[in-house]
Amino acid sequence: MSQHPSLRASTTLGGKRSVLKRFERIEILKKSGDFKKGDRITGLRKTKPPV
Repeated sequence: MSQHPSLRASTTLGGKRSVLKRFERIEILKKSGDFKKGDRITGLRKTKPPV
């Protein structure tokens, strides 16, 4: 019996994630200079995933 495509491992799908974890968003904001030490970690700006 074959496996439904939605149940495959994420590595076999090869798609790019469009939603980032909070720590990934903070890293991107730090690199662009929009996040500084002491800033709140909630209510972050939207960021695009790295290309």
